Amino acid sequence: MKDILRFGRKGKLSPRFIGPFEALERIHLVAYRLVLPPSLSLVHNVFHVSMLRKYVTGPSHVVDFEQLWLNGNLSYEERHVQILAREAKMLRNRKIAVIKISWQNHQFEEATWDERMR
Repeated sequence: MKDILRFGRKGKLSPRFIGPFEALERIHLVAYRLVLPPSLSLVHNVFHVSMLRKYVTGPSHVVDFEQLWLNGNLSYEERHVQILAREAKMLRNRKIAVIKISWQNHQFEEATWDERMR
């Protein structure tokens, strides 16, 4: 390990961990694909869990949240806002209409596909 250049520093003072980076997907039981900045373009973006650490929030970390209105029994009602896309898929001899719905209490990325049998 002596005289190895790791993440811009050489020797004992090179950092053991850098980041935080967002995990894109779980590849296998013990492997994750991360979003790396362009400065680390030469580094492969799939890492074993032994090379990762859990993110610990700092005092400057701010999480954006949406207001959620709860009923008296601490539940909320899901309502669809709009239909984003429509498709028709063939399943053997049936035609299935599939629609993508955005929901009231969720972000755009959490829109779901719903199947309607015909």
